[in-house]
Amino acid sequence: MPVKVLIVDDSGFFRHRIEEMLSDDPRMEVVGTAVNGREAVEKVKQLRPDVVTMDVEMPQMNGIEAVRIIMREAPTNVLMLSSLTHEGARVTLQALEAGAADYLPKDIRAWMDKGSNVRSQLIDRLVALGRSRRFQRSSVFERDFPGKAKPGTTMVFRPDDPEPPPRRSAVSGRTPAAEPARPSVSDGLNARRERPVSAPTAAPAPAREPAGAATTPAARVRFPDCKLVVIAASTGGPAALQKVLTALPANFPYPILLVQHMPKTFTQVFAERLNQQCHISVKEAEDGDRLQPGQALLAPGGLQMIIDSKQTDRVRILPGDERLTYKPSADVTYASAAKTYGAKVLGITLTGMGADGCDGSRLLKQAGSTQWAQNRESCTIYGMPQAVINAGLADAILDLDDIGPLLAGRGSR
Repeated sequence: MPVKVLIVDDSGFFRHRIEEMLSDDPRMEVVGTAVNGREAVEKVKQLRPDVVTMDVEMPQMNGIEAVRIIMREAPTNVLMLSSLTHEGARVTLQALEAGAADYLPKDIRAWMDKGSNVRSQLIDRLVALGRSRRFQRSSVFERDFPGKAKPGTTMVFRPDDPEPPPRRSAVSGRTPAAEPARPSVSDGLNARRERPVSAPTAAPAPAREPAGAATTPAARVRFPDCKLVVIAASTGGPAALQKVLTALPANFPYPILLVQHMPKTFTQVFAERLNQQCHISVKEAEDGDRLQPGQALLAPGGLQMIIDSKQTDRVRILPGDERLTYKPSADVTYASAAKTYGAKVLGITLTGMGADGCDGSRLLKQAGSTQWAQNRESCTIYGMPQAVINAGLADAILDLDDIGPLLAGRGSR
């Protein structure tokens, strides 16, 4: 079944451009358009799309308020479209906190250029969000109360991300079943290469739950003897990171490195926002920053973050290999942590598209470190943690609600 999309934008140009981009892809079906947030809310209830593309600034009702109402009355995955300015980043983060699942920069030059990769980025995100199906309502309730969420009803998460295809490790060059190479920063820097992907002509059947992927009860999780915590995320990550980090006490005894797929302007604003919300200190990492207990360093967008091989209590911020898909990349930071701290690392892979972090996790595992992965039920997109879990690299598979308290419990000892 194609992914049903509702396009919301007060700009006729953008409505037409998005529809044009989606029209020739058999995985997409545009079920309607709306010109403001108020109309968007009504059409979400009427048309029941899988995904909504949502502009931020619109007359009558802006995108943030529309997202709040949609999440309350007819929960649906929303992809925000916003500018790459400081203000655009700020309001986009507000929309993500309100419940939007992901965002895409709205640079009119790139959207007008038919040679840009905006179309592939847009479709990739819509396909992933449309298949995630994280909001499922009772069929009885849908019959009795069509288009409206019953007050107090718990919405059930039902991600249906397809199983990632078998692939050779970009780090070791071997299949996951083979023995991986020794951990090295150079391995990490070459971990994520650009790979051409052929678009399928039809959506694959939902993957079965991998064997052994049951959620680990928090009471059974043994906190490791570590010196560093590294957390990686992509789609759904801003809200997930906020939930985890706001649970930590100011005297949390370990330094934290954060890798969130975001452009430069967004990481700066995101770090500032987290710093205001958290008891620990959070900042966008700068070259030479020291690793300190109770402080989280967020990898800057467009760059890579590794641990200095000579001064192992400091980070280096580097441009990285131009062929790397993700900037920042979890694989790069994980590989660096494995080389420098060995078994004294706790790696945590949260919600996100793709498999960034899987190759680096293999290096962490070989070094003897402990790894947690977010469970299927609490992910916005199950891609990144699923890759780690399917490779047999996760020591615990945890609900998002348990990760912060588990970290905080250790930090209060």
